[in-house]
Parts: sequence; structure tokens; C-alpha cells
Amino acid sequence: MLIIGIIIGLIVLVFLVAAHELGHAIVAKRNGVVVEEFGIGFPPRAWAKKLKNGVLFTVNWLPLGGFVRLQGESDDASKKGDYGNATFWQKTKILFAGVVVNWLIAVVLLTILALTGLPSGIPNQFTVPSDTTVITEPVKIGSVTAGYPAEKAGLEKGDKIISLAGVPIDTTAELIDVSKENRGETVKVVYERNNERATADVALRDADSATFGAALGQNQKTKSTWSAPIVGVVSTGQYTWLTVQGLGNLVSNFFGGLAGQLSTSEEGRDKATEKLNEAGESVAGPVGILGVIFPAASEVGPSRVVFLAAIISLTLAVMNTLPIPSLDGGRWFVTALFRVIKKPLTKDIEERINGTGFMVLIGLILLVTIADVLKLF
Repeated sequence: MLIIGIIIGLIVLVFLVAAHELGHAIVAKRNGVVVEEFGIGFPPRAWAKKLKNGVLFTVNWLPLGGFVRLQGESDDASKKGDYGNATFWQKTKILFAGVVVNWLIAVVLLTILALTGLPSGIPNQFTVPSDTTVITEPVKIGSVTAGYPAEKAGLEKGDKIISLAGVPIDTTAELIDVSKENRGETVKVVYERNNERATADVALRDADSATFGAALGQNQKTKSTWSAPIVGVVSTGQYTWLTVQGLGNLVSNFFGGLAGQLSTSEEGRDKATEKLNEAGESVAGPVGILGVIFPAASEVGPSRVVFLAAIISLTLAVMNTLPIPSLDGGRWFVTALFRVIKKPLTKDIEERINGTGFMVLIGLILLVTIADVLKLF
């Protein structure tokens, strides 16, 4: 399942990034800028073909996204067909076209899920009550505690609990209540594994807590019909705002944690370390996404993979609106800044700004990757 999850993750990431770059290419071409190359993956090159419209289409060996190469990409390029020769408004459209594509993909995916079953991922997730059907899945075991009743009875992670002590189980709260009512007794549990039902005897602990001995979870979905597109649009807005808030908390915890390390008190340094740990736990890089998140989502089912793809797509959109050098928002910000101060943005200055930003991003990716690897052990 791990390999399948990684493969699915790679396909999703390549698709989302390539679609982002395709947005740049289409809008650039519509605004008179020559598109020299559109690549799937990153070099070294594996295959290439010159298309009828003059664009070199390439497939590359590193399957981590894609890229588009425009003629005269520096802001001071002035030949016909150069990106640099485009007006400020045309550059704005080109730079943010990828962002718009990623948001549209998120809207489409969340609309499809609204029709088939949208996971309830946040409190107060938007629905149209008159056109909403709530689907609650059976209580599922997330993990079992070694030496406790569930594990001794042969229950495993992923098992769905149908009934306990003859009582149908519809919610996690019901399972906990029934366990407590029958604590100290041996009762029958009916569960489902691999779409087959089975029965086992479970000797419940005579205790106030951990009577059953398993971490429980339950997925809830909502289905819509005519309101699905509305749900898709509003849900994209909700998750976008949550992503912005999450990035804000990440930056606050990271820099607050770094500053707190200079505290003269041990308590202050401890709090700073907690903030840094929170920052590390709240972010995942390529290893975390491909090695942990996508395999876990694949185990749950296709709807979770589609849902995750939608969240990653809108995250790419949000990230690329930020004024970070080398990203779309950063390139636009630098271009706008030099227009405001009325100074020429030379190729040398632009390359130094974007190069520095790129190196910082690579450094952050390496740090996150190391953190992802450490989480696996």
C-alpha cells in the first residue's frame, strides 16, 4: 500500500504543478509572449517533441512537478515576444494564471466530492441544508493498545465496529458508553474487515477509562445535488482561509520560537521549543506528503485522495500569492515595487533577488524533508 500511495501522490503532485504551469503558458501565449518549452517533471530530459505551435514539449526524469520556459523571462527583456516586453497588466495575468488554475481545480474537485460525498473536514463546513444528505460511516478502529481488550480479541486497525454486547454502534460515543456499561464483562463484538463481517469475544476492562482499549474514529460525509457547485466554491473559500491562518500560525510559531530561544528564563526557552515543535508538526514536505499522507489517504479510499488533492491544489494557490522571491507572488511584488520606485529592474538585480529567494526555499524544503524523515522513525 505504501508504494501505491507514493505513486498516487506523485501523479497528483505532477498533475497539480503541471496544470499550474499550463495556466502560465496559455495566458502568456494569449498575450503575445512566446512559450519556448513546457515540461512535465524536471531535467534531465527523457523525451522531447516540437509541437505545431512551436512549443517544445518535454518529459523529464524527476517527477516532481513541471515548468514553463518563456522567451525573455527577465523584466528588462525588450524583444517582440519577450515576457519582459509585456505590459505590467499582462505580466500580472501571466504570473497569477497558475494560481487561478489551482483554485479552479480545487473548486472542481470539491464540487465532485459534494456530489459523491464530501468529507466533513472542518467545523461548520458549508452546506445547503435543504439539499444535503449526511452520511455517517461506521465507527472504525484507528489503532489498538497492546495488551488491552481490543487487541486480545484480535481486533485490528481499520476494523469497523458494527455492534457491541448486542447493541448497534452508530457513533464513537455509543461504543464508549456501551463499554462502560459492560465493564468487567466478556461481550460479543461484531466487526467488519475487508467487507466481511466477523464476531469476537472481548473481555472489557473493569475500569473507568480505556475499557475497550482502542483509538476510535468515524468519518462523516455530506452529499448534495443542485447545490454541489455552490458547496464547491464556498468550501474552497473556507479551506483557503484556513490555509492562510495555518501559514500565519506557522510563521508566528517559527519566528516566535527562534526569538524565544534567546530568553534568559528556562520557562521561556521551554515555551519557545514548544512553538518550534508545533511549527515542525504542522508542515509536511515531499517525503511527508508522498511517504505518509498519500498512503494513509489511499487506505481510506478514493474520496480522501481527491479531497487531499483539492487541499494541496488550493495550498499551491495560496503559497504562490505570497510575496516570496522566486514564487509567482514574489516575482509580481518585485516587478510592482520597482515600478513604484521608478527604477529599472535589471536582469542582474532580478536574478539576485529570485536566486536568494530560491536558495532560502530550497533550505526550508531540506529542513522540512529532514523533519519528515525523522517523523518516520
